[in-house]
Amino acid sequence: MTRISSPTFLVSFAPVRPHNERVAIPTGAFLNAIGILVGAMIGLAQLKPLTLRTQLWYRNAIGALTIFFGVYLICTNLEGPFLSCLKQLLIAVLAVIPGFWVGKLFRLQKMSNYLGRKAGNAIAAAQKNPDQNPSDAFNACAVLFCAAPLGIIGAVADGLSGYYYLLGVKAIMDALAMTGFIRVFRWPAAMSAFPVLVFFSAVSLAIELCVKPALSPACLDSINAVAGLLACIVTIVIFEVRKVELANFLPALVIAPLLTKWLA
Repeated sequence: MTRISSPTFLVSFAPVRPHNERVAIPTGAFLNAIGILVGAMIGLAQLKPLTLRTQLWYRNAIGALTIFFGVYLICTNLEGPFLSCLKQLLIAVLAVIPGFWVGKLFRLQKMSNYLGRKAGNAIAAAQKNPDQNPSDAFNACAVLFCAAPLGIIGAVADGLSGYYYLLGVKAIMDALAMTGFIRVFRWPAAMSAFPVLVFFSAVSLAIELCVKPALSPACLDSINAVAGLLACIVTIVIFEVRKVELANFLPALVIAPLLTKWLA
């Protein structure tokens, strides 16, 4: 597989984890958990909620970071001459189309919407009754943070190549959300950082230890390219251009290596 090389910037975007080194906690999952805890501390210390203008600035910054890291992940996993790169990019695009219909067949977005509604109902109940069961707050935040499609995409990229930057962006998103949740739920909301750490660590380690050794470098590159493409699709939702069934696109990560083998 192609190593992600550092661009000619002052800051290196190359993965810091060598391919032959195993770590107990993947970097992306750790950053996501830390982001939630930092957001909780900021929310408890903050006297006033963020203004609408500040929220809009953060949203635009997060969207810009997401599309940058998504495009960079695509570019670093395209190798060879121009026509070869074009073919690899075409495979990634083709994987997204059947991937969406597979996700629709398995009703992934409907399951995601169901979890989102359950969490939303818990948040609404907490606002009406601040003295509710603390476990409800914990469960609502854990579900929201773990079920985010960007988290799954980022965990896969982290497991394949140590590219933890997508989960780093999600850490910022979750930190901003937590500044509001912590006022409603108080300390139980911050505890959701631990299931987030466990869940995304498990996904990344499963990909790194079980999936990655079984695939060829070309298949690994195709999965990374699709992950970058899906990250770019996420920005459509961040910028509120239109509603997108993000969860339905996740099977494209499985279809990409199958297409690569077939077209090879």
